[in-house]
Amino acid sequence: MKKEYFFDEIKALLPQKYPFIFIDRIQEVYPREKIICLKNISGNEWMFPGHFPEKSIFPGVLIIEAIAQASILLFKIGQESSEKEENGEIFLLTNVKSRFLDTITPGDQVIFTCEVIKMYESAGMIKATAMVEGKIVAKADLTFAIKR
Repeated sequence: MKKEYFFDEIKALLPQKYPFIFIDRIQEVYPREKIICLKNISGNEWMFPGHFPEKSIFPGVLIIEAIAQASILLFKIGQESSEKEENGEIFLLTNVKSRFLDTITPGDQVIFTCEVIKMYESAGMIKATAMVEGKIVAKADLTFAIKR
Protein backbone atom coordinates (compact mmCIF):
# COMPACT_ATOMS: atom_id res chain seq x y z
CA MET A 1 0.00 0.00 0.00
CA LYS A 2 1.39 3.36 -1.01
CA LYS A 3 -0.51 6.42 0.17
CA GLU A 4 0.46 10.01 0.79
CA TYR A 5 -0.65 11.63 4.03
CA PHE A 6 -0.69 15.38 4.53
CA PHE A 7 -0.20 17.49 7.64
CA ASP A 8 -3.76 17.47 9.01
CA GLU A 9 -3.93 13.67 8.73
CA ILE A 10 -0.52 13.36 10.40
CA LYS A 11 -1.56 15.73 13.18
CA ALA A 12 -4.59 13.52 13.90
CA LEU A 13 -2.44 10.38 14.18
CA LEU A 14 0.43 11.69 16.32
CA PRO A 15 0.19 12.06 20.11
CA GLN A 16 2.51 15.10 19.89
CA LYS A 17 0.90 18.49 19.36
CA TYR A 18 2.02 21.91 18.09
CA PRO A 19 4.77 23.07 18.24
CA PHE A 20 6.24 19.59 18.59
CA ILE A 21 5.26 17.93 15.30
CA PHE A 22 8.25 17.33 13.02
CA ILE A 23 6.66 15.54 10.08
CA ASP A 24 5.07 17.65 7.34
CA ARG A 25 4.09 14.89 4.90
CA ILE A 26 4.22 11.14 4.46
CA GLN A 27 5.37 10.47 0.91
CA GLU A 28 5.09 6.67 0.99
CA VAL A 29 3.98 4.12 3.52
CA TYR A 30 4.05 0.35 3.42
CA PRO A 31 2.32 -0.61 6.71
CA ARG A 32 4.50 -2.50 9.17
CA GLU A 33 7.42 -2.33 6.69
CA LYS A 34 8.60 1.14 5.66
CA ILE A 35 7.68 4.82 5.73
CA ILE A 36 9.18 7.83 3.96
CA CYS A 37 8.40 11.22 5.49
CA LEU A 38 9.31 14.81 4.70
CA LYS A 39 10.13 17.80 6.91
CA ASN A 40 10.71 21.28 5.51
CA ILE A 41 13.13 23.24 7.68
CA SER A 42 12.20 26.92 7.99
CA GLY A 43 14.29 29.68 9.53
CA ASN A 44 11.15 30.81 11.39
CA GLU A 45 11.03 27.71 13.62
CA TRP A 46 11.05 28.19 17.37
CA MET A 47 14.38 26.47 18.11
CA PHE A 48 16.66 28.56 15.90
CA PRO A 49 17.03 31.72 18.04
CA GLY A 50 18.70 29.53 20.67
CA HIS A 51 20.30 26.81 18.49
CA PHE A 52 22.44 28.68 17.60
CA PRO A 53 22.13 32.49 17.45
CA GLU A 54 25.10 32.86 15.07
CA LYS A 55 24.52 29.72 12.92
CA SER A 56 21.09 28.07 12.77
CA ILE A 57 21.38 24.29 13.10
CA PHE A 58 18.43 21.93 13.50
CA PRO A 59 19.11 20.11 16.80
CA GLY A 60 20.16 16.46 16.68
CA VAL A 61 17.70 15.57 19.42
CA LEU A 62 14.87 16.89 17.19
CA ILE A 63 16.14 14.78 14.29
CA ILE A 64 15.72 11.78 16.59
CA GLU A 65 12.27 13.07 17.60
CA ALA A 66 11.25 13.33 13.92
CA ILE A 67 12.44 9.76 13.32
CA ALA A 68 10.49 8.62 16.40
CA GLN A 69 7.36 10.38 15.09
CA ALA A 70 7.77 8.72 11.69
CA SER A 71 8.07 5.39 13.53
CA ILE A 72 4.85 6.06 15.46
CA LEU A 73 3.10 6.84 12.18
CA LEU A 74 4.43 3.63 10.64
CA PHE A 75 3.08 1.64 13.57
CA LYS A 76 -0.30 3.43 13.71
CA ILE A 77 -0.98 3.27 9.98
CA GLY A 78 -0.31 -0.46 10.11
CA GLN A 79 -2.87 -1.11 12.85
CA GLU A 80 -6.23 -2.64 12.16
CA SER A 81 -9.10 -0.14 12.34
CA SER A 82 -10.44 -1.66 15.58
CA GLU A 83 -7.03 -1.20 17.20
CA LYS A 84 -6.89 2.46 16.13
CA GLU A 85 -9.91 3.25 18.26
CA GLU A 86 -8.08 2.08 21.37
CA ASN A 87 -7.32 5.08 23.59
CA GLY A 88 -4.38 5.71 25.84
CA GLU A 89 -1.46 4.43 23.78
CA ILE A 90 1.84 5.93 24.88
CA PHE A 91 4.89 5.32 22.72
CA LEU A 92 8.02 5.16 24.86
CA LEU A 93 11.46 5.40 23.33
CA THR A 94 13.54 2.76 25.10
CA ASN A 95 16.81 2.78 23.16
CA VAL A 96 18.50 4.99 20.55
CA LYS A 97 21.73 4.42 18.70
CA SER A 98 22.44 7.38 16.43
CA ARG A 99 25.11 8.95 14.30
CA PHE A 100 25.09 12.49 12.92
CA LEU A 101 27.04 12.95 9.70
CA ASP A 102 26.20 16.54 8.71
CA THR A 103 24.09 19.50 9.83
CA ILE A 104 20.54 20.42 8.84
CA THR A 105 19.90 24.13 8.37
CA PRO A 106 17.02 26.39 7.32
CA GLY A 107 16.02 25.85 3.70
CA ASP A 108 16.76 22.12 3.83
CA GLN A 109 14.13 19.52 3.03
CA VAL A 110 14.75 16.41 5.11
CA ILE A 111 13.58 12.96 4.02
CA PHE A 112 13.21 10.47 6.86
CA THR A 113 13.11 6.80 5.89
CA CYS A 114 12.22 4.29 8.60
CA GLU A 115 12.27 0.55 8.06
CA VAL A 116 11.00 -2.09 10.46
CA ILE A 117 13.59 -4.44 11.87
CA LYS A 118 11.05 -6.11 14.19
CA MET A 119 7.47 -5.16 15.01
CA TYR A 120 5.36 -6.58 17.80
CA GLU A 121 1.96 -5.61 19.18
CA SER A 122 3.56 -3.66 22.01
CA ALA A 123 7.08 -2.84 20.77
CA GLY A 124 9.20 -2.25 17.71
CA MET A 125 12.71 -1.83 16.37
CA ILE A 126 13.34 0.65 13.56
CA LYS A 127 16.35 1.44 11.33
CA ALA A 128 16.22 5.01 10.01
CA THR A 129 18.05 7.58 7.93
CA ALA A 130 17.65 11.33 7.50
CA MET A 131 18.68 12.64 4.08
CA VAL A 132 19.10 16.12 2.59
CA GLU A 133 19.55 16.40 -1.19
CA GLY A 134 20.27 12.68 -1.48
CA LYS A 135 22.99 12.75 1.20
CA ILE A 136 22.58 10.90 4.51
CA VAL A 137 22.93 13.42 7.35
CA ALA A 138 21.91 11.12 10.23
CA LYS A 139 21.33 7.45 10.97
CA ALA A 140 19.53 5.91 13.91
CA ASP A 141 18.30 2.61 15.29
CA LEU A 142 15.35 3.03 17.65
CA THR A 143 13.58 0.66 19.99
CA PHE A 144 10.23 1.66 21.41
CA ALA A 145 7.57 0.17 23.65
CA ILE A 146 3.86 0.85 23.59
CA LYS A 147 2.10 1.25 26.92
CA ARG A 148 -1.68 0.99 26.91
